Amino acid sequence: MEVRKLGSSNLEVSALGLGCMGLSFGYGPAVDKQEGISLIRAAFERGVTFFDTAEAYGPFTNEELVGEALAPFRDKVVIATKFGFKFDASGKQAGLDSRPEHIKQVADASLKRLKSDFIDLFYQHRVDPDVPIEDVAGAVKDLIQQGKVKHFGLSEAGVRTIRRAHAVQPVTALQSEYSLWWREPEAEVIPTLEELEIGFVPFSPLGKGFLTGKISDDTKFENNDFRNVVPRFAAENRKANQGLVDLLERFAKQKKVTPAQVALAWLLGQKPWIVPIPGTTKLARLEENLRAVNVKLSPDDLRELDTAASKIPVQGARYPEELQKLVGR
Repeated sequence: MEVRKLGSSNLEVSALGLGCMGLSFGYGPAVDKQEGISLIRAAFERGVTFFDTAEAYGPFTNEELVGEALAPFRDKVVIATKFGFKFDASGKQAGLDSRPEHIKQVADASLKRLKSDFIDLFYQHRVDPDVPIEDVAGAVKDLIQQGKVKHFGLSEAGVRTIRRAHAVQPVTALQSEYSLWWREPEAEVIPTLEELEIGFVPFSPLGKGFLTGKISDDTKFENNDFRNVVPRFAAENRKANQGLVDLLERFAKQKKVTPAQVALAWLLGQKPWIVPIPGTTKLARLEENLRAVNVKLSPDDLRELDTAASKIPVQGARYPEELQKLVGR
């Protein structure tokens, strides 16, 4: 597995990471704990050194799973987790909370669950409009000075927030959605990251599964699958967006690879400091995704894909309205 550096921080990780959220949360029932541990360890055995979790996934159970799975080789991996939500007594999300004292409490709780003395990369999960980003960056800076955290990250932040945070404590990476069917970061975010030498970690690099070609307009999701409330996944929008999958399938046929591998290779071909974190619960899918690092798209290939994709208007918002309000601040 090739390695990449996130930003000027020199944080070195595998070119593809593993998004662990779906093992516990978001896409139907959680997997059996032993199955989850096996999958995470299989990723490590195949060269993955970058694992993404958050206290909000579960909540809490995903960090515990990741911590237990990676404990035997903790010194050989990079674990990213996130702070910024609060939870009620029943464990339901109850709004945002990035107050400095809360960030420090979350760090201590996450360290316990991750069975670790330090967090490699600590992201603010969503920008909290009630707490100046300078205070957030200052709190993480304190944690870095104490040795509890190594690197500071932001998730789904807008460029103004990124600049203000970076001035207080250098931001190592931004995590946001980016793929052939969500290209908004190209307008402002990616140029800003390039200028400030901040790495980019795209989540949902396969469009929450859509770009694999395995989801059609009549696919039924589990009751607790997040995609049920995503406008882009409404049956009529899936039908309309099939053109993008058809394009990937044509391209994949030429290259003798899969649509998912083309989608990931396209992302890897954008910048050398982009590290996608596809998630999966299946070993076969994990292996398929990891083989994307061997799919080399030439500048001509990338241009051809870009041009063809730009002619396919994607239908449907990527988040329901109340979640859309939390991004890009």
